[in-house]
Amino acid sequence: MHFNFRCPTRLFFGINCIVENSSELAALGNKGLVVTGKTSSKKNGSLRDIVAAFSKENIQYNIFDEVEENPSLTTVYNAAVMAKRMEADFIVGIGGGSPLDAAKAVAVLVNNDISEEELMARRWTNTPLPIAAIPTTAGTGSEVTPYSILTVDEEETKKSIAGEDLFPKVAFLNARYTRHLPWDITVNTAVDALSHSIEAYVNNQASVFSDLLALESISIIGRLLKNLDEDDITMEQRWELLYASMLGGVVIAQTATGVVHALGYPLTYFKGLPHGLANGVITKASLEFLAQGDAERVEKVVQAMGCSSLDEVGQLLEQMLPAVDIKLTAEEQEIFVEKTMTAKNINNCPHKPKKKDIYQILKNSNLV
Repeated sequence: MHFNFRCPTRLFFGINCIVENSSELAALGNKGLVVTGKTSSKKNGSLRDIVAAFSKENIQYNIFDEVEENPSLTTVYNAAVMAKRMEADFIVGIGGGSPLDAAKAVAVLVNNDISEEELMARRWTNTPLPIAAIPTTAGTGSEVTPYSILTVDEEETKKSIAGEDLFPKVAFLNARYTRHLPWDITVNTAVDALSHSIEAYVNNQASVFSDLLALESISIIGRLLKNLDEDDITMEQRWELLYASMLGGVVIAQTATGVVHALGYPLTYFKGLPHGLANGVITKASLEFLAQGDAERVEKVVQAMGCSSLDEVGQLLEQMLPAVDIKLTAEEQEIFVEKTMTAKNINNCPHKPKKKDIYQILKNSNLV
């Protein structure tokens, strides 16, 4: 047994966890910038709760509510300008993966006057502002990771930055914020969380400790995917999804992701598929490939999901996810393969893919 494990984020999980633990925000400073999307945090009550906590602790705040899905560099730089003007002491990210990832980049930019190229190359020297994270979907796990995923138009892809100081100092998880999520977002984000735990388990960086959490997450999500009713998702199921999503974040913070994310990013950038859906479309074929490097671990994934075979895993994902009708041209296939092969996370695969393997995953995923 030889491993390291790091999760410095303090977690508060439960109803009213923000207001009841508002002193955690006060410990970060007297001025906070809230980074969020245009409407969801207003509708689900999370913005109301953070404002109540600020009022309770006499914290001054501004709200930047312009984060789009798959946040751009322009967006995070604009938010950083607001944070600098108000002399923010800390950043609060509220929302799905996009606002949480954007908040982390903003935290870097407030204290570092650097170019977009320097940001994406992780060339900053000053410590980012502290971050508080409030997830309002059950999928990204960004509240417990040191990663920020941003859209880089110049390179026509999504890329990550990472750093020890990008772990949020504190995270508040309340499944009530997810209770009105539409079915497609609920399922897409659940599959995103599933892909995190699968890729962390079938991974060169996996350890006995991360395996425990990954298998727990896979088991929960596999069971829920079999039992979720589009017309009657219970709050108990919402809580379990949020818990499993958090576990998925904890494990990829240790291992990073693999080929599913590497190939999923082009599907999102070029074809507009939501991140979780993009991952879900290629999960079964990716597992078939990964079995060439570690068949035993892939089989344990299948078992943890409560399935009898990879075919059953594929059928379950196809049954739950929205239909995808995409056929890539030969030129598009070449672009997707090249983008995937340059992604660093493919090095985490027990069997590192070659170009022919990526083409095969696309074919087996019915994308060509």
